[in-house]
Order: sequence, then C-alpha cells, then structure tokens
Amino acid sequence: MERHITFERLHNFRDLGGYRTDDGRTVRWGQLYRSDSLGKLAGADLARFRELGVRTVIDLRYPWEIEARGRVPHHEGLAWHNLSIEHRPYDQATIDPTVDPWRYLADRYAEVAEDGAAELREALEVVAESDGPLVFHCASGKDRTGLLAALLLTLLGVDDEQIVADFALTELATERLVADWRAAHPGRTLLWPGYGRAPAEIIELVLADLRAAHGSVHGYVTDRLGVSEKTITQLRERLLTD
Repeated sequence: MERHITFERLHNFRDLGGYRTDDGRTVRWGQLYRSDSLGKLAGADLARFRELGVRTVIDLRYPWEIEARGRVPHHEGLAWHNLSIEHRPYDQATIDPTVDPWRYLADRYAEVAEDGAAELREALEVVAESDGPLVFHCASGKDRTGLLAALLLTLLGVDDEQIVADFALTELATERLVADWRAAHPGRTLLWPGYGRAPAEIIELVLADLRAAHGSVHGYVTDRLGVSEKTITQLRERLLTD
C-alpha cells in the first residue's frame, strides 16, 4: 500500500494505515488520511482526491484561514467539519531564531491541547462515528494535524516509535512548504530557519508533556477532553484490522 499519495499542489498528504498496534492488529489502509490544506485542490489533483472515496473532511484551521485560502471543494456526499483547535494564533515565519525551536513549538502544541479541548474531542468523535475514508488537515499538515494524528494513533494502540516516525515524515515536504510560503509572501523575509520542519523531537516532547500532566495520553483524552471509552472502542473497531 502507498503511504504518500502524490499530488501536484498538496505536499503532505499521506495514509495513516499500516501501523501495528499493541494488540497485534494494524491500522486499516485507505480509511484515515492526514494532509496539508485541501483548499489547494483543483484540476487533476481534485480528480485524484475524489478517486480516494473520501466521505468526511475535518478542517482544523481558523475560519479566517479558510476564508482567505479556501476549503475542500464540495461534492455530493462529502461531509465537512471546521474544528479550529488552535486558539492563540502566531506567525511561524517570525519566530525568534535564537529560541529553542522544538521546545517553542512543543509549548504551542500544549496550548492547543489545553485551549482546543472541545474541538479535539469533537474531532475524535467525528473520526469514530464517520463511515468511509476520512481526511483531517490544517495549513501545512504539520502541527495541528500532527497533534491530532498522535492522539489518534495512541488511542489505536500504536507505539511511540511509529508515532514519532510518522510525525517526522513531514520533513520530506519541508522544502516545498517553504517554497509555497515564499511564493505567497513576496517581499517578506522568512526569519525562522525551522519553518516547515517537523523533527521527531517536537512530538516526543509533546507526548512526554501530556504524560507528565495527565499520567498518560489516554488519561488526557478521557479526563481533559472528556472522550468516552465508548468512542475509543468505536475508533479501534472502525480503524483496526486483523
């Protein structure tokens, strides 16, 4: 099966299938995808996307991002949910180059994990209750998307080694993400050299922070987000296969 789905304008679209879980099962292929902004879909890319049979899209961006850059093109039978999990916007292009970049981003993820509790809960419930292939995405498919992917894979029983490796696959898209930024912002200077990066250290810090604060990622999801054990069971039944 294919981890990376190739598009012309999307740079970070991939299948979360194939990861092994703690009970010996495997995440189903072709059911759960993560991506950068689907607002870029058009032409042959849009046709390729529709071939995947996606029935549900979770857009994790701010409403103002969607207004400025567009949303996934609608077609019959496609359910779309805008669940903006980040509540404190910041401009990654202007991050101080002298700060510890990965600790800085892990702290932003911690803010999302706290501020976006209601939206994260709803996102997990939508994934559990949806029928057919689903995609969740933000702008670059890196930070907000990376956090939700880590939560989902943990609940499915995927170990940290695989979760961290999946997160770091965004590094393969960094060059194109940076090129897109430069094309969209002529005349601006990209101050932060870590723009578009997704080293393993970020998500390692995030997972460690959640465990330190809540005992486990599962504890964070059930206690802070309020996700029920029924929903977690639904996720595993829907997305795992023998």
